[in-house]
Amino acid sequence: MPTIETEEHRSLRQAVSALGKRHGRAYDREQLWSEAAKLGYLGVNLPEAYGGGGGGIAELSIVLEELGAAGAPLLMMIVSPAICGTVIARFGTESQKRDWLPALADGTRTMAFGITEPDAGSNSHRISTTARRDGADWLLTGRKVFVSGVDIADATLVVGRTEDSRTGRLKPCLFIVPRDAPGFGRRHIEMELNAQEKQFELTLDDVRLPAEALVGDEDAGLLQLFAGLNPERIMTAAFAIGMGRYALSQAITYAKDRTVWNTPIGAHQAIAHPLAQAHIDLELARLMMQKAAYLYDEGDDVAAGEAANMAKYAAGEACVKAVDQAVHTLGGNGLTREFGIASLITAARVARIAPVSREMILNYVSHQTLGLPKSY
Repeated sequence: MPTIETEEHRSLRQAVSALGKRHGRAYDREQLWSEAAKLGYLGVNLPEAYGGGGGGIAELSIVLEELGAAGAPLLMMIVSPAICGTVIARFGTESQKRDWLPALADGTRTMAFGITEPDAGSNSHRISTTARRDGADWLLTGRKVFVSGVDIADATLVVGRTEDSRTGRLKPCLFIVPRDAPGFGRRHIEMELNAQEKQFELTLDDVRLPAEALVGDEDAGLLQLFAGLNPERIMTAAFAIGMGRYALSQAITYAKDRTVWNTPIGAHQAIAHPLAQAHIDLELARLMMQKAAYLYDEGDDVAAGEAANMAKYAAGEACVKAVDQAVHTLGGNGLTREFGIASLITAARVARIAPVSREMILNYVSHQTLGLPKSY
């Protein structure tokens, strides 16, 4: 894989950075989403044949990182074009591709993603949302929690399980559930997190779906699921790196200007060295993110899975450290609304927790990479 970005990627970074800086930390989500869509950034990873940019997760992660670095991240980019758009592009029917991909690319429609359940958490094998056949239709029943942006999404890509007629075992499948489907309810989850996108609990009470709501092959199972989860991890890394860069830039500007004795506080190693370390950690996390994106775009799903998990872990840790050091550098000012960093203290933890905890990533690496035995 290339270790130095191409001129095309550098140009994309500069253009998106300029867009993010025009909107700034006080950005309006709808306005930024609309403008990013018109400029072709939201669908940069989707096929050209369906109105996208023909790129991959590498390009989409650049867009999210640079918007985050400008203080204007768009969380739904992780969900709508990255997870849902990728899954539909790879496994959807021709009709599903025509219906959804152009609209996801131009921002006129968005899609949420529902996988987490109250009693399943990180254990996808315990997902209890089930789909059973009823004639030519499907009936979907279950609950989901911590689903982002359901109120602004036209549909939700729901992970359910169907019964294998040969073995009786349940296998994961993906369904497109329209927001106005009868039996499909939502409840807003109040969060301490200061974010423009809201979180919801979903209830599916015998939601009737036509046969064409199923995405892909019902026998493909985990293959289709992880086709969406690996981009989710890569994009979460981009989200975290962008946030960390924003916090770090605020701290650097402050450390250059703030003078308490005879020199700016940034001249003191107790301030300068932790900021330098934070920068190094963010750069290292970005390299792993770029590796993961490259492997995924090249079609190496197995290697991409390992790299995506590592990238998400590294970026989450680097983001938390960068935000913490930024707040510490500003002292009391770091907690004021004027400087806009305090709200990142909670937001930075998201990359450690979601979409999978750092502990589960360490489990993955210890089992899958190192070959150590499982404790569960």
